[in-house]
Amino acid sequence: MATSERDSPALKAEASRAMAAGDLRSAAALLEEATRLPGPGDVDLWISLAGCRRGLADTGGAAAAVDRALAIEPRHFLALLMRASLLERTGEARAAGRAYGIALTQAPPAAALDEVTRRATEHARQAHARYLAELQSALTREIGAGGAASGPEQRRISAFVDRLVGKRRVFHQEPVQFNYPGLPEIEFLDREDFPWLAAFETETGAIREELEAVLADDASELAPYVNYPDGVPIDQWAELNRSPRWSAYHLLQGGGVVEEHARKCPRTMRAIQLLDQPRVPGRSPSAMFSVLKPRTRIPPHTGVSNTRLVLHLPLILPPGCGFRVGSETRAWREGEAWVFDDTIEHEAWNDSDLPRTILICDVWNPRLSAAERELITTIMIGMDRFSGAQPAQDGL
Repeated sequence: MATSERDSPALKAEASRAMAAGDLRSAAALLEEATRLPGPGDVDLWISLAGCRRGLADTGGAAAAVDRALAIEPRHFLALLMRASLLERTGEARAAGRAYGIALTQAPPAAALDEVTRRATEHARQAHARYLAELQSALTREIGAGGAASGPEQRRISAFVDRLVGKRRVFHQEPVQFNYPGLPEIEFLDREDFPWLAAFETETGAIREELEAVLADDASELAPYVNYPDGVPIDQWAELNRSPRWSAYHLLQGGGVVEEHARKCPRTMRAIQLLDQPRVPGRSPSAMFSVLKPRTRIPPHTGVSNTRLVLHLPLILPPGCGFRVGSETRAWREGEAWVFDDTIEHEAWNDSDLPRTILICDVWNPRLSAAERELITTIMIGMDRFSGAQPAQDGL
């Protein structure tokens, strides 16, 4: 067959044989001939040509072939990967690191890659990680030169940089039922938002004493924290539903006082009065001692409403316990409370050999005005009255 009569598949097959024999120059000539034939664009043809040109140290020609491939299919993983490798070859380390990151967004699962591409992909991950580390260091220097921030501002700036360099995934509020518009998505809220928090923490010793008495004398009153009836889809709660591995001693439940329990914990009840709690009949306020048994994990989940937040006060805390909200993981410290948005995915674990116990209470979201709180309460009461249904077990 004369050269002018060969079609693209024949030229590509001959080029493959030339490449296998190590004759990259002949392979490149055959592929170039194939690119001049009429017909729709062939991404693989241009990528093969780019590979040959790269092997012949024709970096500019290889880059031009990659550009032609991406003009046909802008998200083609191998083309994006090769573009980044060519930038790296020419010493443009930062541009290469950024380009590797773009390529990795299109990477197939590792199991779908051949060994050569798998190694190239791993190299891409390492190069992109170096780029991000250098970017974070540069931004940190810029922040230091641009002025000082402290407290909440510093925490937000640090989170902003972590998001920019890919160290912190962005999570969103996902309320099960009530999603009030305009409230910021903050995983752990700043202590400065709760002026009563420090006074509440000073009551830790008294609260712990009452908890210890409850555990010694009234442990039979602990109820499963997760308690869904039959016939309800419980999904991730199947393992813990009606289980003593995660249990609660309720002091305030469904908007009312659990009188028998409250009488045994008078100082705890007085301390709870310091909190800015919602008051919605059938829903809130709520307060309970929460006991997580050894080697137990609470699966990732989200709460019912972003109009309320959740307060944790650690009381009995063995090592090996942790808590994650969104992209931020924290270790509890006894007597140090925090407030978080439970409509952002969160989870907890006790990897120790001892029970972990905390006090859990709900509080109003401080971004809500007095008028909004009143109207939200009215709406929730009206909804429950209209539907005649009991609120979900998570309350407000």
